[in-house]
Amino acid sequence: MRRRDLIAAFCCSALGPPSSAAAQQPAKVWRKGHVLTAPPERGEPFAQALERSLADLGYVQGRNIVLLNRFAGAQMDKIEEAVISLLPQIDILVVWGNAGFAAKKLAGGVPTVFISIGFRVELGLVQSLSHPGGNMTGIAAEAALEINGKRLQILKEIVPGLNRVAVLRDFADRSNSFYGARFEWTALNQAARELGLTLVPADIKSTDDLEATFADMKKSGAEALFVTRTALLANAGKQIADRAISTHLPSSCSFRSQVIAGGLVSLDADRLAMTRPAAAQIDKIIRGTSPGDIPVEEPARFELYINLNTARLLNLTIPPPLLALADQVIE
Repeated sequence: MRRRDLIAAFCCSALGPPSSAAAQQPAKVWRKGHVLTAPPERGEPFAQALERSLADLGYVQGRNIVLLNRFAGAQMDKIEEAVISLLPQIDILVVWGNAGFAAKKLAGGVPTVFISIGFRVELGLVQSLSHPGGNMTGIAAEAALEINGKRLQILKEIVPGLNRVAVLRDFADRSNSFYGARFEWTALNQAARELGLTLVPADIKSTDDLEATFADMKKSGAEALFVTRTALLANAGKQIADRAISTHLPSSCSFRSQVIAGGLVSLDADRLAMTRPAAAQIDKIIRGTSPGDIPVEEPARFELYINLNTARLLNLTIPPPLLALADQVIE
């Protein structure tokens, strides 16, 4: 497995240069609501990244744009409250992850840009990637089958003789239930069959369920853990990592933040970089293009993170070729 193969398999074409139209900004001061499915300590870097990306296009906070950030966390009722509180004040709405469901439900005709959402068409957020229709466009999370297959493959390379993998899923709300069970689970099972792996579902509704769920994983004979991609699981990265280590379950994570928190390995889109094309889409909307006519974009690159401290605690040796591919090795 070579770095260029990894990049070629999962990365789309490179982002274009910033819009030359930034030199002539509209006179109106635009008000942009920004809902992040993370607490402030995790969400602030993404809020700042979007502000910088807009500034690169000539949109300066307080001069010709007002940015209203809401750090709603993972619970759908809090996300919906954040969206509702913003709608009377804004011209454009930007949402991350599961907040896309709240925007679809509540935003009406307010132009909306989503960032890092999987299964956009299947979940009814857009009609197609090339022509979204309606009031939404945005930046996709990943190609679920291919990237999940690669995540499982990496886990199999690290864990000798791996057969059974527990899959931690979030059933905290209807959108996550549909996301995990209906689409990601199907993609994961297809990838697992090709790799000769058996998947064992492990579902939680809150972090209070983690202790019992990890006990059930061990009883089921699971030899490793796959953490699916939802806001609740991302925000609980440290709790999940600690329990995975204590139960001796090497973990493949969907977010690099989970590996920084103690998970074993992740293959994750560069989410901070997603703010650049998102800013370009906002610029197009401000200049009069309907969101429904702006194609949904795919992530530009994926990053491989490996936590060697966790590998040592689990008595695992990371294959040298895999280490050579890593974008960051945590020691």
